[in-house]
Amino acid sequence: MPRYMVERTFTDGLHIPTTDDGATTCLSVVGNNGEVGVTWVHSYVTTDKSKTFCIYDGPDEDAIRVAAGKNGLPVDSVIPVSVLDPYFYH
Repeated sequence: MPRYMVERTFTDGLHIPTTDDGATTCLSVVGNNGEVGVTWVHSYVTTDKSKTFCIYDGPDEDAIRVAAGKNGLPVDSVIPVSVLDPYFYH
């Protein structure tokens, strides 16, 4: 399955509470993504919470964008990526 990095800007900051409501929000995102064959792997959030860099697996860029739309999430860019880590070279 292809992997993508999605860059997002949140002008008012990303605010997901560490409560049951936050967990419900995240589970909703996972469910909506699944409807179009997209898997949220993980995300990186800047310290000011204004940007995220999210890693997704999905069939194509269009599916990634459709999933974002279903979740009401902004998309600045979708970039195909692959994994490179230091453990590859041993």
